[in-house]
Amino acid sequence: MSTSRTVAVLSLGGTIAMTADPVTGGVVPALSAGELLASVPQLDGMGVELRVRDVRRMPGASLGFNDLVALHAEIESALAGGDVDGVVITQGTDSIEETAFLLDLWHGHEQPVVVTGAMRNPTMAGPDGPANLYAAVLAASDPRSRSAGVLVVLNDEIHAARHVRKSHTTSTAAFTSPGTGPLGGITEGEVRLTAQPPRRSGPLTGPRVRDARVGLYTVSLGDDGELLSAWEGRCDGLVVAAFGVGHVPERLVAHLERFAARVPVVLASRIDNGPVLTRTYGYPGSEKDLIGRGLIPAGPLGPYRARLLLHELLVRGAEREAVAEAFTAFAVQRSALTS
Repeated sequence: MSTSRTVAVLSLGGTIAMTADPVTGGVVPALSAGELLASVPQLDGMGVELRVRDVRRMPGASLGFNDLVALHAEIESALAGGDVDGVVITQGTDSIEETAFLLDLWHGHEQPVVVTGAMRNPTMAGPDGPANLYAAVLAASDPRSRSAGVLVVLNDEIHAARHVRKSHTTSTAAFTSPGTGPLGGITEGEVRLTAQPPRRSGPLTGPRVRDARVGLYTVSLGDDGELLSAWEGRCDGLVVAAFGVGHVPERLVAHLERFAARVPVVLASRIDNGPVLTRTYGYPGSEKDLIGRGLIPAGPLGPYRARLLLHELLVRGAEREAVAEAFTAFAVQRSALTS
């Protein structure tokens, strides 16, 4: 088969790239992107040219904002020439749902970026990395993936970065999209989309002009607010993972109102599936009460994604009004078919 498509493969490490370490007795990131591709002989007959680069070689849990900024620069460089049809990222699954969403906030090209990894390392029986990498290259090279933004492909399922989450610690079927389901899957070597990718409002623009620390505070039964007070003066913004549709104990209300008077405070749900309400409940500590005291509703975004969006707005110098507008935009977006 003659080569007709081109995919850039960028490796960050993770379980998919791990081998046994004789010193620790566990597995550690060691394999290069080239070595990963060599484990998938089926790629040779696909008619896809692969351009391979190692960006990092580290566990997914150790990735940080600077690593993702560097990765984004590599993606931009790969797509700059106009002859690459898609990009595949291999990384640790611990942070895929967050890195994929962050990349989607930045991505402004029609070519898709497909993030994949593995739940079983190469030393285990039945490692899933080769199959996931094969499926990711298929998805990245397929014209039907264009304009879909950043996708996550594992276990032959295709998920939107906007919705995907890791919902099991060890299962090869760990990645799900609660509330929406996957966009489609890989069947007999073909990409089959069965749902509409979420509408994308375009990449975040503007230079990163400052550093920002965004806290994440999870409300729990019997919370007395003392740990919330520990965040005061130590962050530039805060996301509150509240009960249910956006509720907190009444004893936290004064803390949050005081906090929201100084920095943007976003109200999300710790459930991470379904929206935060805005006008249903009216008692002290309810969503309506908290929004009236200055908190910004996260809409359908769970606390992890809300934290990333807030961080990216703050590093670009956004003030509270602009932050609120950005979260409102996410709340009103509707799904749309892509070409």
